[in-house]
Amino acid sequence: MSELPPLIEPQQLEPLLGRDNLLVVDLSKGTTHQQLHIPGAVFLEYERIIANRKPAYGLLPPLETLEQVLSETGIGNRTHVVAYDDEGGGKACRLLWTLDTLGHASHSLLNGGLHAWANEHFPVEQKLTPPAPARFSGQTDTTRIADARYILEHLDNPRVCLLDARSPQEYSGAKRFAERAGHIPGAVNMEWLWAMDRERNLRLRPEAQLRSELEALGITPDREVITYCQTHHRSSFTYFLLKLLGYPQVRGYPGSWSDWGNRSDTPVAC
Repeated sequence: MSELPPLIEPQQLEPLLGRDNLLVVDLSKGTTHQQLHIPGAVFLEYERIIANRKPAYGLLPPLETLEQVLSETGIGNRTHVVAYDDEGGGKACRLLWTLDTLGHASHSLLNGGLHAWANEHFPVEQKLTPPAPARFSGQTDTTRIADARYILEHLDNPRVCLLDARSPQEYSGAKRFAERAGHIPGAVNMEWLWAMDRERNLRLRPEAQLRSELEALGITPDREVITYCQTHHRSSFTYFLLKLLGYPQVRGYPGSWSDWGNRSDTPVAC
């Protein structure tokens, strides 16, 4: 399935449904999946691919836990995963980032997710598809992950930049969802929703526009980019976007502001 693009349209996916080694994974709300989903799609509860250690949320679970969850979902080492959700791609991209951290690059995002699929009258079903157990074995790729220590070590590195995918109010500190409010020093703000085209069922906006506006913020392909939000849910979408645009060095910060903003050893800007 290596011929599939990283971003796939509904009309490209429909004739591929049921093919060997292709698995469509739905990370929508459970109630949504029960009401309608892509035929043959298996449901994966978002909470199963994250770990929480209060006050930090959205951490990366241990390798063994992820191997078990992915295997139980029907994902093997040769499976091409097409992920989607009912919110435009945040949860789906968290799965794709997780696969990247495990060295599994055979995956795609359904452009627009369930919004595009259902609103454009592609087939849906209510029948639940039980996963066919597979065997997934991964190896952690640390080049896809940034933690607080890594960021602290690179705060003054001009070759590394930080992209905050939260709302402008969270970025400025007007809204606080941790012990401290604000943003990581030097980070620039681009809310994740900015990349979605609401006139086209939450598909990504044209690549040329996205690239131009990112570069205007100083987010250029010659720099390593670290994406973060509150828990690395929204910023997983931003991570995927940068990869799609050809940025060669992109990392995600699991835990994100729920980690950084609740620590006592990290600087904060407002």
